[in-house]
Amino acid sequence: MDITTEGATLVLHGDFDVRSTGEVRNAIYERLEGHDEDVVVDMSEVETIDLTALKVLAAATHRASRAGHHVTLRNCGPAVRRMLHLSRLAHVLEVERRAATA
Repeated sequence: MDITTEGATLVLHGDFDVRSTGEVRNAIYERLEGHDEDVVVDMSEVETIDLTALKVLAAATHRASRAGHHVTLRNCGPAVRRMLHLSRLAHVLEVERRAATA
């Protein structure tokens, strides 16, 4: 898992699973604590995701909301969206809606 930062946006690259959850959790918490702003997690380069990774995102969302901030998922591909719905975490996590195209 590679993580790049673009302002308040964390861009994840690769497999987001049990092996990378600590790294992603630390990156999100660092952004929440080090900066007084919301965090966007860009998932466009995430190839696979598992339930452990989704639980990390849910915990980060809860922590952010207690501090008056948001963690928003952006560019979730079909595999990520499928896992969000199967895990029933789609209603817990804030997922940015895509604009409709003509």
